[in-house]
Amino acid sequence: MAKQTKVQKKITQADVISLYMNAVLENEEYPKSVYKFTKEHQISEEQFYSLYGSLEALKKDIWVQFYKNAAQLINESSALEEADNRDKMLTFYYTLFEILTANRSYVLFVLNENEQELKNLKQLKTMRKHMLEFARELIENDNEEQNIKFLQKNQKIYAEGTWLQFLFLLKFWKEDDSAGFEKTDVAIEKSVNTVFDILDNSALERVFDFGKFLYKEIVK
Repeated sequence: MAKQTKVQKKITQADVISLYMNAVLENEEYPKSVYKFTKEHQISEEQFYSLYGSLEALKKDIWVQFYKNAAQLINESSALEEADNRDKMLTFYYTLFEILTANRSYVLFVLNENEQELKNLKQLKTMRKHMLEFARELIENDNEEQNIKFLQKNQKIYAEGTWLQFLFLLKFWKEDDSAGFEKTDVAIEKSVNTVFDILDNSALERVFDFGKFLYKEIVK
């Protein structure tokens, strides 16, 4: 009689992420190795490596999934199709921090692991690339509607500024002890509005138009 091959249950990225986050919280430490992690949760190393090349890659991807979940909700919202960049950014941050709040215990653990905060932020490296691209796309769309070249916004500066803004909000949220994290919502609103007020070229554009008017009046 031929020996039957045991059929392995299909494991998804979401499954592995859930197992990993639960393992971190329950043990209050990171899994020591892929071998121990997979053995404890009765999945094969082959299954794990088909999804992630290492535990460190998995750790970084958790943040990417936080971002992607927020971005997906934004992209699928019909209410935001005609919204301006300010409203899109506000909604994105509100959504992202709702997701972080739903996973607050894990997020706080991994962000407070080392006393040196910069070491804790290394896991956000891949997420940062997605955030920069998101910000650049917003500005690119905005610039396409702006006919005056020198009034167009610098995509690189705006993207980097968006990342620094996120880090500020993340630190604020970590330390926020208000009910429902209401102070974080206020911080999001004020910081986004401030940035867009600074970037808003409407006043400069009016000066430029007035200059063109004066020039025409002088030379006619």
